[in-house]
Amino acid sequence: MATYTCDHCGMSVNMTCATCDEELVHDTITTDAGVEVAVSKCPEGHGKIKSPMCCAEDMTCTV
Repeated sequence: MATYTCDHCGMSVNMTCATCDEELVHDTITTDAGVEVAVSKCPEGHGKIKSPMCCAEDMTCTV
């Protein structure tokens, strides 16, 4: 399971897909500008979201 942690305050979150209840997995996408962005995606293909934020910064995920 992808566990995202705030490097500033230490809060952590785990996420699941509301459609199938599968644990979201960490992935990245590359924007048209060539920037790599962290995302969490449903392993069953139900979609993806940008990585969560905390303390006004993207939370990190160790894979």
